[in-house]
Amino acid sequence: MKLDLLLRNADIITMDERRPRATSLGVWQGRIVGLDDDLDGLEAAEVLDLAGATVTPGFIDAHCHTTWFGLGLGELDVSGARGLNQLYALLEAGMAADAAAGDGDGDGQAPGWLLATGFSQTQHGGEFPDITVLDRITGSRPLFMRHNSGHMAVVNTAALRLADAEPASFPDPDGGVIVRDAGGRPTGLVQETAQQLIQQLILPYSTEAIEEALDRATRHYAAEGITSFTEAGIGGGWIGHSPVELAAYQRAASAGRLHARAQLMPVLDVLHPLGGPHAPETARAGLDLGIASGFGDDFLSLGPAKVFLDGSLLGETAAVSQDYCSHGGTDNTGNTGYFQAEPEALRTKIEAAYAAGWSIAAHAIGDRAVDLAIDIIASCAAKYGPRTVPNRIEHASMTRPEQLQRLAAADIAVTPQASFFSDGGDGMTLSLGPERLGWAYRAASFLAGGVTLAGSSDRPVADGNVLRGMQAFVDRRTASGAIFGNPDERLSPLQALGAYTTGAAAATGTSGVKGSLTAGKLADFTVLSGSPLTADSIAELEVLATAVGGNFTFRSPGPTSPVAADSAATGPLFSAATNRS
Repeated sequence: MKLDLLLRNADIITMDERRPRATSLGVWQGRIVGLDDDLDGLEAAEVLDLAGATVTPGFIDAHCHTTWFGLGLGELDVSGARGLNQLYALLEAGMAADAAAGDGDGDGQAPGWLLATGFSQTQHGGEFPDITVLDRITGSRPLFMRHNSGHMAVVNTAALRLADAEPASFPDPDGGVIVRDAGGRPTGLVQETAQQLIQQLILPYSTEAIEEALDRATRHYAAEGITSFTEAGIGGGWIGHSPVELAAYQRAASAGRLHARAQLMPVLDVLHPLGGPHAPETARAGLDLGIASGFGDDFLSLGPAKVFLDGSLLGETAAVSQDYCSHGGTDNTGNTGYFQAEPEALRTKIEAAYAAGWSIAAHAIGDRAVDLAIDIIASCAAKYGPRTVPNRIEHASMTRPEQLQRLAAADIAVTPQASFFSDGGDGMTLSLGPERLGWAYRAASFLAGGVTLAGSSDRPVADGNVLRGMQAFVDRRTASGAIFGNPDERLSPLQALGAYTTGAAAATGTSGVKGSLTAGKLADFTVLSGSPLTADSIAELEVLATAVGGNFTFRSPGPTSPVAADSAATGPLFSAATNRS
């Protein structure tokens, strides 16, 4: 037997308790053959001496928005603005650049629209743009500027008029708000489902545009060590980009433009009633032919159905059990957020999907929404049985102490994002107040309570760099330097690495094939400049290479990297440090 790839002289952190460390790893036909002495006497087509570099299982981002991120890389990025004057200047520059290029749409996908991404009021002292100024800058050209939380957007009058939503008499949609001043005039802020009034004028993106976005996004992922991800919402709602988004993923994968393994969550709203012998048509909802969670292969598959129960903490729309704290001139008396629909209506829709074979991924941020998610998922599991792909609560941002035991008992995985601590931690601290801050974005207590914890970013809502995410789990520092929430929720470096490897694999139902460097599993790995278990700063480590199924999706161009790409190579990436036998 001749291996395809042999890594040697490496510091390998396997994340397998039975064999936690190794120095050599062999790959054949996309799988790990063995470690160290398992490889004695075996030759390989490619041998890499890693000169002591660290190898970990490939990083898994269990909750992100890859199409959105990739499209955003081609839109006007306003995330660097600090203060509204800088924001306005960026919008003016975007208008001027499009005019000079003869392009009236910014990215070529929504004719006539100015599309911007990366806005957050936290970058502007808590202020939102003045719609009068936006109208002066954009004129008759409609504007859609997505908030980086994804739960609200800023638009101009031209966009509202296209949607016939400008008059004060226009009703708010269920689960959303068109924010207006005391006179009934829109301020330009549309929250939650109200975004769809505008988005439906822009969508759907073409399959070609989504394919290009996936190529851009997953090349970026590869450079950060990410080998697998879960796309948290496709096909519909305000988070989807096309009713045939799955087809765009299939095209990208077939064309070699998808550079990481993908698990896709269809939005619950795209499921429709199904007939069948086991339930009346009205009781089951899914996709045609009975396709459900788990369909696909190791590279591209369907995960749980995604359902939004509430909003966001940053927008103070998440459903919480106590009023948000008033701060900065904002009176939050009586504000406990809201559900995206009536709880019983949500229960009916979720049960119909579960009955048809779908796992459920419930977006629940406030503790009141977490209660609802646990109640519904536990009830469905008791009635219809467990699911191979785990049920999940996305974010689980506010969890009371008694909810930990309920989560563990119901075998529900959670995905709290440490990436929120830096940019949003100080703002969330003001909203929540000291009495319940310890409930926010738990980590250590999830693990101690037996709850599966998956590392994730919610990119582009927050920073998607996994190394910085691990660092955030370890130190929980906000932008001001404070420790966010309860200091006892900090993870050890090993636990933080586990969140993005074994934990994320467990939460996505893929522990049998990924998450650890174990013989027989997929050869997905990341090569780092040092060990995240001992580094002074995990965030400052460098990704030297990333491999999916033993094939390198990224190699650092650095001249000192033991896996540097050979600039003369014309085919797959070859290493200057490679010996070929």
